[in-house]
Order: sequence, then structure tokens, then C-alpha cells
Amino acid sequence: MAKSSDKKSEDLKWLTVPELVERLGIGVSKIRRLIEDRHLLGLRVDGVLKVPELFLQGNEVLPELRGTLILLTDRGYSDEEAMSWMLTEESSLGVTPIEALREGRKAEVRRIAQALGF
Repeated sequence: MAKSSDKKSEDLKWLTVPELVERLGIGVSKIRRLIEDRHLLGLRVDGVLKVPELFLQGNEVLPELRGTLILLTDRGYSDEEAMSWMLTEESSLGVTPIEALREGRKAEVRRIAQALGF
């Protein structure tokens, strides 16, 4: 699997749980539940749980994200591998999968995700 070498991922803004609480207007336990239930994907960066800002649309979680994250989990991807895939340019999309989801290309992204696996 490709590593996250896309130059955009280097400039990616990561949000901590307290920043997500403020941005989404919900409590810490609800943020953790969103991550557990695959509405959001978070990783520990320098020991701190963080979520890419691209996973939000305004002050809400990008609705198309959950189904794609579930597909990646079903295909055997770890959280780290799923994050890398979401943030690395996919040649067949011409952009990263998260950018394609934000552009409304959910079916195309999920079709590619379904074809993945180990």
C-alpha cells in the first residue's frame, strides 16, 4: 500500500479532541463514540489523538466518510492504513479519496475501496 507521501498531507491540519469538542459542539465521550463507530477516523500523533480537519464539513462530520471507513475496515485495513489511503492521491481518482468524497464522488471512492484488500 502506498505511504502518505502526497505533499498535501504534509500541510494537513489535524484537530485534537478538545478542538473537535469546540468545533462540533459535543462532548468528549461523543467524539470518542464517533471514532469508535467509524463516523470519524483518528490517529495518535505524538501521543495525542487527532483527526484530519478534512474529515469535517463546516461544523459537522463529513457524512460520506463512515461508509468508506467501514469498507476499508472490512477489507482488513488498520486505522493507520485506512488513514494513509484516505490521504494519499489515488491515481484512478486524480485526487486523494477524502478530496473525492468532499467533491461528492462517494460511489466512485467506495467502488475503489471495495476492490482493495489484502
